[in-house]
Amino acid sequence: MALHPSTHCTYSSHLNSYLTFCALHNLPQAPTPDTLSFFIVYMPHCIQPHLVMAYLSGVVHYLHPHFPNVCAVQESDLVCCTLHGCSHCLSQPVDDLLWLTQLLCGFFGLLCLGELVWPDSSTLQQYGTLSPCMSVSITASSFSFTVPCHKTDTDFEGDHVLLQQLHADDDPFSLFCMYLLSCNALFPLHPFLWVKADSDIPTCSWFMIHFCCLFPHWSLGGHSLCVGEATSLVLSGVQPTQIQAIG
Repeated sequence: MALHPSTHCTYSSHLNSYLTFCALHNLPQAPTPDTLSFFIVYMPHCIQPHLVMAYLSGVVHYLHPHFPNVCAVQESDLVCCTLHGCSHCLSQPVDDLLWLTQLLCGFFGLLCLGELVWPDSSTLQQYGTLSPCMSVSITASSFSFTVPCHKTDTDFEGDHVLLQQLHADDDPFSLFCMYLLSCNALFPLHPFLWVKADSDIPTCSWFMIHFCCLFPHWSLGGHSLCVGEATSLVLSGVQPTQIQAIG
């Protein structure tokens, strides 16, 4: 049975999610019970659990011409049990993933809060200050994006933010990839990098509400992102001139 063009487009997006997952985790694209189970467990971190079955259907549809055994793999006991368990799990909300990604990008990238979110006042909100999705670049161990120019940027080139993968729990690389996969699944054509689940641009107050829930001390605020990492670099022996050049 022929698929509607819109279904083809949706299934193609699901396949891209699978291929991205395999590339990020150095897994073969050939479907096995293990690979599909890992994919099922991974996806709820990016999308709602009830959507995983639809994603799996899209993946199977596109893989079948190349791997005829994919239907049998999909019906294997391991995949079925994993899918059943997944349906009872709570996903990490997209907005929480967005906030945590912004937190680590701001900290390790020496970014000010205003470079990640919009001002609360609508009169101060300008689309030209938002990081565009098309500026994102990802390699095997790093990612980068552009923070648009501001009034002190006389060359109008913006700031190029480059962050490396860290082999630690607070690795910004893995979180950024998860967020980007989640965002692309919800809004594949959205022009801006930082987007909430309701398609709105995050604001300063939205970020700080989440921040204060995790860091309630009165002395901490949006400035803590840049100041905190700068202090960490000083304590690690990095020269102030180098820190200034970085951020």
